[in-house]
Amino acid sequence: MTNIEKYIQSFTAAFDIEAEQCEGLEYQGIETWDSVGHMGLIAELEDVFDIMMDTDDIIDFSSFEKGKEILGKYDVEF
Repeated sequence: MTNIEKYIQSFTAAFDIEAEQCEGLEYQGIETWDSVGHMGLIAELEDVFDIMMDTDDIIDFSSFEKGKEILGKYDVEF
């Protein structure tokens, strides 16, 4: 499985959405991406990519696209 597939799967698992809904998705753009859902997504991503994100990066993780940029800091390439 590629990194982008893992990334999309993390969103679909955390928010119970279809893969097609990920592109353009933003924090609080759907009901399930609230503060609790956000931490679930972060935990999922940290587990899948075997990383530990800094607090500032967790706070800045505000959209599907921004998340890819942030994960790049942790050597996750898409």
